[in-house]
Amino acid sequence: MGCGDRATLVRLCDPAGRPRGTGFVADDRGTVVTSHEAVDGLPHLLLYGTDGRSRRVDAADITAVPERDLALLPTGGPDTLGVRPLPVCARERLDPGTYVAVVAHGLREARILGRTPVTYTSRGRTHRIDHALELALGTDGSDALRLGGAAVGGPVLDPDSGAVIAVLGLGLRASHATAGCATPLSGAPDDGPLGELLRRNAATVPGYGPDLNRA
Repeated sequence: MGCGDRATLVRLCDPAGRPRGTGFVADDRGTVVTSHEAVDGLPHLLLYGTDGRSRRVDAADITAVPERDLALLPTGGPDTLGVRPLPVCARERLDPGTYVAVVAHGLREARILGRTPVTYTSRGRTHRIDHALELALGTDGSDALRLGGAAVGGPVLDPDSGAVIAVLGLGLRASHATAGCATPLSGAPDDGPLGELLRRNAATVPGYGPDLNRA
């Protein structure tokens, strides 16, 4: 099964079971990465993997990274949800015009327009993200983002290597109209929880092609 299918994605729901977002497993501990928007303000989330497997994650156990509109969710182990981890793209530069795959109510083609500064606001505090990816999407993709729900936190993937390039954030705001923006995962501070996660990803989740790593 390929990147973006049910075997590589985690569904996030609120306590009432309503779709809240999508995430992916990023390391050998089963840590799920998603958008901060997907978890913000909830007492707990319900995570769903394959074969009916699920996990409740309380807000107190979530590592919030609102300054990058990201959140890291523990699941209790690599086999809890039955979802295989995805490698993270180590390349910090992707040329404008590069085609990517976006998980937003299905797998959709998009194109990188370039980098743009955006802001993300949570609980009255505004965070600036200087190098978000601006995406060009077709009509179907733009409509999918407007639906919200499962599109929040969906990974942006390299269609050839299957590596995760960025995470969709529907709450990211640029100074101009955009079809969609995403937070790149590369370039995180080495001493923070996201940097630690990316090091585990590179050491334990095999990457291929241009995203070949030591795993």
